[in-house]
Amino acid sequence: MRTSPAYLIAIVALLGAGCAHHNPDFDASKPHHRPEGFANNYPNNPAYQRPKLGFFEGWAARIRNWTQDESVRAPSAPIPTVAPDLAFIHANCDTPALTWIGHATFLLQTGTGVNLLFDPVFDDRASPLSFAGPKRYQPPGVALADLPRIDVILISHSHYDHLSRDSLRRLYQQAGGPPLLVAPLGVDRWLEKNVTGGDRSRIVKLDWWDKTIYQGLELHLLPVHHWSARSPWDRNQTLWGGFAVTRPGFAFFFSGDLGYSKDIQDIAARFDGFDLAAVGIGAYQPLWYRNSHVSPDEAVRIHRELRIKRSVGMHWGTYPMGQERLDQAAIDLAIARKAQGVSDDAFFVMKIGETYRSPPPR
Repeated sequence: MRTSPAYLIAIVALLGAGCAHHNPDFDASKPHHRPEGFANNYPNNPAYQRPKLGFFEGWAARIRNWTQDESVRAPSAPIPTVAPDLAFIHANCDTPALTWIGHATFLLQTGTGVNLLFDPVFDDRASPLSFAGPKRYQPPGVALADLPRIDVILISHSHYDHLSRDSLRRLYQQAGGPPLLVAPLGVDRWLEKNVTGGDRSRIVKLDWWDKTIYQGLELHLLPVHHWSARSPWDRNQTLWGGFAVTRPGFAFFFSGDLGYSKDIQDIAARFDGFDLAAVGIGAYQPLWYRNSHVSPDEAVRIHRELRIKRSVGMHWGTYPMGQERLDQAAIDLAIARKAQGVSDDAFFVMKIGETYRSPPPR
């Protein structure tokens, strides 16, 4: 029997507590801090204004989206996949390489022998519910058990398609010792409670523009236009962000989830371009989603404004997060690339499981 949206709302509501929240990281000198949480640097684009919905009406609309007939968003052609090059991945110590595992989950090998994993989600659903929510269209490109030892996990924000308790618990118990967990403010406390068993020694929390250094790599948390929540009651109580990973001769940008905003110009002013990037291109329909996610056209604009040499499109082809077809983002990316005069090899999509080997460092 199909589960009713009203029943799902009741279950989701039980996941949170309705009490007021105090932000223990609140710093009144920082404009994006609030006593109860965090805010974006810039206002929403009024052209993408979301229809005004009440609390329960809004959640009903979201869950209707979750439970929509999958055929509506099925890809018009099979999503390309390839068997992962596990021999290269496990042996690689000196070549910058990016492997797409699916959605926003990437393995970045930095060319220094350090393995970074971004937003690891290996779950069948990106949802708090086992029976509803965005369902994975196909298996991860690299099975969690087939990964090399991960040195650092970088988490962009708290949404279920980017932050998975079960995936992180398994990775934290990997052979050779747990990875370092790098996360925005507030997500660190969630990790302490849900992943590390109270141990904070392997957790680094960052505010926007903060950085930590790991074996010669600078890991920066960057401001992007988005929001956070894991229940109906905790909206924006934890921070969100993108990442820059830099070392002499190589710089990588990971967008996380973002709507287009002046934050892009702010990032461009602080970094002298990027050699490689993973930039979101999916979940841009309906129109009001674009205050949270960029369209392919906006993604290409970000590519140009951040002076990125090679960009890979992410956040598509895995979980049906928007209302477009699962492969529509890749189709629209080709159109946007041509319209903005960007070459095919400068901003492209990968096969799930594929490894892209970056050109030699500058």
